[in-house]
Amino acid sequence: MTNDYEEGRSGRVRGWREATEAALYGPGGFYRRPAGPAGHFRTSVHASPLYADAVARLLCRLDAELGHPDEVAFVDMGAGRGELTTGVLAALPADVAARVRAYAVERAERPAGLDPRVAWRSAPPPDVTGLLFANEWLDNVPVDVVEVAADGTPRRVLVRDDGTESPGGPVEGPDAHWLARWWPLDPEPGLRAEVGRPRDEAWAAAVATLTRGLAVAVDYAHTRDARPPFGTLTGFREGRETAPVPDGEGDITAHVALDACALAGARLLGQRAALGALGVSGGRPPLALASSDPAAYVRALSRAGQAAELTAPGGLGDFGWLLQPVGVRLESLLPA
Repeated sequence: MTNDYEEGRSGRVRGWREATEAALYGPGGFYRRPAGPAGHFRTSVHASPLYADAVARLLCRLDAELGHPDEVAFVDMGAGRGELTTGVLAALPADVAARVRAYAVERAERPAGLDPRVAWRSAPPPDVTGLLFANEWLDNVPVDVVEVAADGTPRRVLVRDDGTESPGGPVEGPDAHWLARWWPLDPEPGLRAEVGRPRDEAWAAAVATLTRGLAVAVDYAHTRDARPPFGTLTGFREGRETAPVPDGEGDITAHVALDACALAGARLLGQRAALGALGVSGGRPPLALASSDPAAYVRALSRAGQAAELTAPGGLGDFGWLLQPVGVRLESLLPA
């Protein structure tokens, strides 16, 4: 793509990829702030400890598939403030936890009070064996946005710091090839797409850090047969979805073309199916338990409610899971 950039009286004008990179990860950017993403939006990790329990169960299955090595890695990509890593370590059986080397990968500074067993890194460790888990990481890998102009040509969308957009140059080179393959646009003015090539590259690089194991990406996603006609770029601020504004005050995100990210041997499935295969079910406990053990019934009912939220259609259950095995049998970890 052409490198459109201007500096005017009303602020910088640049592509969404560059603007998002600065807003999220630049000095004072959204993901570098002490509060972290949990203060602005709710993810599966924050919704229930059942999610970390399920990931821990997957790690235990992988450990068995790997033959119980002396050390098994758990790499948490886009770790926030270490919430998922902390939950997984707490949920692991003692014999597995003793062999797990946990890494939280995040660009922010290490949070105070984090479990000392967790290594805090700005990039994933190389040459590890184990589970790399990316919960809502790829949706925050910045991408450019394109829109079909009046002449039917896809052009890059430029944006000022206040969120005001304007048309840029035509899509060219590798980005044009990516669009043609993964998100072809009809020549209808106003149609939009997000160019997911940087995410494909980021995911491939993350998977390449595994010598053997499993990489999992979980995100709101879409596939080539059902791309949203006007894209998905949006913002989140203080718990509410908002218009995306690259000022560093809120999150900027877009759904992920997970099918484009997938490498050979990968499997795509929905969160409801994935969590179901890992033992998370929203079914109500039997009423008989209310009479025989009321306290246990209340606990079971609470777990069922949390599981229902994690798997609900129209909500967290709509997340896509990309499972990428590296030298292991996927069917032994999450049966089809």
